[in-house]
Amino acid sequence: MGIAMIVHHLYSGGKDSSLSAWILTKLGYEVKLITVSFGLLDNWSFARETAERLGFEHQVVYLPGEILEKAADMAIKDGHPNNAIQFIHERALEALASLPEVERVSDGTRRDDRVPFLDLPKARSLEDRFSVAYIRPLLGLGYKTIRELTERLFLVEIRESEELEKADYEVELRHLLRERGIDPLEIFPKRHYQSRVLGWREGET
Repeated sequence: MGIAMIVHHLYSGGKDSSLSAWILTKLGYEVKLITVSFGLLDNWSFARETAERLGFEHQVVYLPGEILEKAADMAIKDGHPNNAIQFIHERALEALASLPEVERVSDGTRRDDRVPFLDLPKARSLEDRFSVAYIRPLLGLGYKTIRELTERLFLVEIRESEELEKADYEVELRHLLRERGIDPLEIFPKRHYQSRVLGWREGET
């Protein structure tokens, strides 16, 4: 047996991050799922529940609350969440890459994503600054292909973002905005749907 190639993979419990984790295992990596939290809520537990159902090791990494506060300021100033979500994602990757045992980091960003997404200079900068490999299994896949694969592999729940129990950055950002007396629907798109993987389809692993 050779030395295990471990990938620390940012994980929300959604279909994109779940599909990425599955692809990484097929490539021969040992995948450790990482959900970031600011400690405001315990919504990370939804990702852990899905990780356990899929058979992956799961860990929570806590980020400083100042990052979420700055992201909220950005969302309020911009009137939309794009820059805020991008800011959190970059800080999450940096936090993960800075851990001493981490050699490879991954996420579920797709070919057609605008936010969050690291362009080539930012991807190279992450690798150079932290001496890690940055892996994006979905970078060459479009929406139709991802939908086809996830529908075959997973049981997936799709609901409006405000209603779905999930573990991505958006949940705590929305919560902080409410604490500041701001309705998140004034900033986030209305009728925005997201996914959460509930487990494998029968016969799939």
